[in-house]
Amino acid sequence: MRGKTGRVFGHLQGLLVMMKGLPLAYNKDLQEDKEALFDTVQTVRGCLEAMTILLAEGVTFRVARLQQAVNDDYSNATDVADYLAARGVPFREAYNLVGQVVKTSLQAGKLLRELTLAEWQAIHPAFEADIYEAIAPRQVVSARNSYGGTGFDQVQQAIQRARQTLGEAP
Repeated sequence: MRGKTGRVFGHLQGLLVMMKGLPLAYNKDLQEDKEALFDTVQTVRGCLEAMTILLAEGVTFRVARLQQAVNDDYSNATDVADYLAARGVPFREAYNLVGQVVKTSLQAGKLLRELTLAEWQAIHPAFEADIYEAIAPRQVVSARNSYGGTGFDQVQQAIQRARQTLGEAP
């Protein structure tokens, strides 16, 4: 799927360039759009069919492994910057402080959640005990609650919209 994305985006770029160069009236240049359009439809259809099979028959989620992976990385570093910005630290400064936090963590051989409150506060006094809650995986996901985001509420709303579109009962 990821590899096919380049092909589809390439067709889009070609169509955009073609449209930009058109005069005000119809031009025979538009005869060239069919190959890109038909190939894009065929490519997307094949990808959707493959994903349907994968999701229906072939994918198994190992929840414990997923939880371990999300707990053992630095993917929540962006949320540290958001945490600081919510406490009045300018985002540019918060961004730089996150770099210091990650550097401190790496040097100490710790994950962000393993830093002590004293280590957090040595980097900036705005850090309080609630930093641990702010970088917890469930809170990180939940915070992405803007329209189309990956927060739990947004995902549930997207599922409901998809079911309505497909004519399924909620």
